[in-house]
Amino acid sequence: MPVRLSRAAAGAVVLVLMALIPCAVHAQDFGLRNLQGKVFDGKDAPIKAAIVYLQNSRNNDVKTFISGDDGGYRFAALSSDTDYTVWAAYQGKKSPSKPVSSFDTRKIIYVDLKIK
Repeated sequence: MPVRLSRAAAGAVVLVLMALIPCAVHAQDFGLRNLQGKVFDGKDAPIKAAIVYLQNSRNNDVKTFISGDDGGYRFAALSSDTDYTVWAAYQGKKSPSKPVSSFDTRKIIYVDLKIK
């Protein structure tokens, strides 16, 4: 009988651990979000190799991303409790700055930028 209790206890522990693993994985990305979009010119054509800037309002750190062939850019794992400002530059011209608010609860935020 002690062997059965031991196996039953081990089985219960395994079940509890299996139930907790998805929670731990989910907790790792809690509060994180992604920002993505495209950079366009004045004629709505995508701009390849534009520099996209993302400024953190808490510490003024700036991250950059060079837009792809389709004008696309992406910033991953951004804090959901921080405001950001995003803009793009290409060949001496700059897009208007756009805010990314901490009140925006979406996990993926899309912001297109236009350089005229």
